[in-house]
Amino acid sequence: MTTPRPSRVLLTGSGTGVAALAAVSLAEGGHTVFASMRDPEGRNAAKAQALRDATKTAAGSLSVVELDVLSEESAQSAVTEITEEAGGLDVVVHNAAHLLVGVTEAFSPEEVLRAFDVNAVGALRVNRAVLPVMRRQESGLLLWVGSGTTRAIPPFLGPYTAAKAAFDAFADSTAWDVAVYGIETTILMPGVFTQGTAHFANAAFPADTERTAAYDKIAPYLASMGEDTERLMVDGVSADPQIVADEIVRIVDLPEGRRPRRAVADGSDYGAEIVNGAAEELRLRLARRMGVTTLLQRA
Repeated sequence: MTTPRPSRVLLTGSGTGVAALAAVSLAEGGHTVFASMRDPEGRNAAKAQALRDATKTAAGSLSVVELDVLSEESAQSAVTEITEEAGGLDVVVHNAAHLLVGVTEAFSPEEVLRAFDVNAVGALRVNRAVLPVMRRQESGLLLWVGSGTTRAIPPFLGPYTAAKAAFDAFADSTAWDVAVYGIETTILMPGVFTQGTAHFANAAFPADTERTAAYDKIAPYLASMGEDTERLMVDGVSADPQIVADEIVRIVDLPEGRRPRRAVADGSDYGAEIVNGAAEELRLRLARRMGVTTLLQRA
């Protein structure tokens, strides 16, 4: 079996959860990893050091870089730093996200716009820094960590699932633009993970508590959301987010041209793959009918 060529990989939102796990696993697999987060020398210094400590003996390398997906200037600065050090960039893992939980009406428009800014527009800012590099190289992989919840919308995650659906649409739309430059797209759709990440622990709740209180008829369901979500777990065992990190490594390690358009890493049997197959057929059907199949492949 051919050993995969080491890649230069940037991950967003690497302070916790899936990206932190994937950063370590990629470095252990021999890749040159740039794990990005906000304020790695300040409030996230302990998280940054934990990543460095975990990869001291790795076959590859790991550097922590500062990147705030809410700032285009920050994204450009991080990518400039990386390309000057590494000479280019092969993979970007779009992972930065923030969970919101609650009654949809109780979220203010400002809270929802913030959700879209973090969970969708942040990836656009990073792409605006990254894609000029990849176009010059005529190679690269955009690996978007989406969510199976955009295929079957669960209760009480309205702003989050809407923003992640927009993120997914950005991924599909960008893929049309970049394939002819040799830039591949994979959309990875994790299932539900209630343990092993800070996703639920750091979730935001609607500021309008009066609106939430007005929904007294569904209050018991809001209160039992955690317990109800646990029922999704196969055999009653909480899914380990390391399976998502392992899938990221697997996709990065695949040869160019062999990476899937969509992949699923799911210990909850959420079922996104049920829809994914039909969605891919529709995408290909659209390309054939419009006569733009050349946009799906390298020129």
